[in-house]
Amino acid sequence: MNDDLDLGDFTQKIGAVPVPNYYGDALVSLARNNPKIVALTGDLTPATECDLFRDTFPDRFFNPGIAEANMIGLAAGMARAGDIPFVHSFSVFLTRRAYDQIAMQIAYPCLNVKLAGFLPGLTTLLGVSHQSIDDFALMRPLPNMTIIEPSGANQMAAALRSAASIDSPVYLRMHKATKVISEEEVEKEMQIGKGQLISEGDDAIIFACGHMVAEAQDAARLLKKEGITAAVANMHTLKPFDKDFVVKHATRTGVVVSAENHSIIGGLGSAISEALAENQVNSDIKFKRVGVLDTFAEGGSTSYLFKKYGLSAQHIFAAISELLKSN
Repeated sequence: MNDDLDLGDFTQKIGAVPVPNYYGDALVSLARNNPKIVALTGDLTPATECDLFRDTFPDRFFNPGIAEANMIGLAAGMARAGDIPFVHSFSVFLTRRAYDQIAMQIAYPCLNVKLAGFLPGLTTLLGVSHQSIDDFALMRPLPNMTIIEPSGANQMAAALRSAASIDSPVYLRMHKATKVISEEEVEKEMQIGKGQLISEGDDAIIFACGHMVAEAQDAARLLKKEGITAAVANMHTLKPFDKDFVVKHATRTGVVVSAENHSIIGGLGSAISEALAENQVNSDIKFKRVGVLDTFAEGGSTSYLFKKYGLSAQHIFAAISELLKSN
């Protein structure tokens, strides 16, 4: 085992300026105020920003190695003993390899375990084996499971605080920051199960989550140049899902696009479709899902993959333009 495995470029830099470990710092801050918090990692300590926790709280840090199923069982036992385990791995390993253990040992007994999955969707150079494009679809059906994906570095601390505030399982879908953000942007609150309207617009609305919130904001700026005002909503909680928020803004604008770094099957787009169908919303509403189509991807940079597989701001722009033309 190599406890210092970092797989190359996971310590991100912009020029000569290191990007802070927003998640790692937030976890340590949380643990300082709550001695019950422990951290586990599947031999991916720096890659999941657990090295600061390891160095600060060595007696509360555990590396079970590349054995995700065993790590879930260990976390379950620790939770039953009164600890609050934060379990770390890449999203694809955490959800696929240990799915049965998560279902039976964490979700079914409703234990207070937090699952932190990193590198979701197409945000990795490492190809199909590391690209988690189905984790929403896997985790959403599990009873007792809360699902949170912060919009970026500016919401990581709030996401951790929210996860720690509930006594039940949480899946945190985390994307490592790739740029330095200003201090005033660091603290953005969130309320579990409540959508956030982060920019106004009357012609359309983009419901986005995680990495795609920034793409949605870029798309809204492109649309504004064309005289189109598109609202952007951050759907940071996929479960419980804010159906009332979706119905309200879909009805208000009449043109809806979902944007997710995930398959269009089983994730945010599906949750929006369900909300609109179950509430028998006006059939005149135009709706399109932006995300990974029914395909596997390949290795490449995030920007390259987003452009090739239809997740870029330009694709969101095109989707809204197409829907408006069909009105």
